[in-house]
Amino acid sequence: MNVNAVGEFVGAALILIGSIISVISAIGIIRFPDVYTRAHAATKSSTLAVLLTLIGTFLYIWFSDAFISVRVILGILFVFITAPVSGHLIIRAAYRSNVKLADSTIEDELKPVLHGSGQDKKQSNEHEQGTEQPQGSL
Repeated sequence: MNVNAVGEFVGAALILIGSIISVISAIGIIRFPDVYTRAHAATKSSTLAVLLTLIGTFLYIWFSDAFISVRVILGILFVFITAPVSGHLIIRAAYRSNVKLADSTIEDELKPVLHGSGQDKKQSNEHEQGTEQPQGSL
């Protein structure tokens, strides 16, 4: 086996692994209970699957044809940058639209951050009434 055959084999293996992860991602989209976990499965594992497939394609083309495809490199960069950001924005829009969490969700860590906690309300009420305690003395 020469270097080209090994490179083609590695590229084909990456394409196969990316395909398997893509199927696992599709199963996760079907099986998860709410929009948040489904979006997580759709963005995280699908991004990995597409990146592995594109990297495998790049390596296969490079070793078989001795050609470096700039389009595939740009595709890798585009997917790497845009997929996680778009997934985050979709989940954020769903949360701000009050889409219900799954019944199995134990804690909503974002609720106190967006809607304020009891301590923040107490401080704002003291500030409005002018009854703030001094922070320190000199």
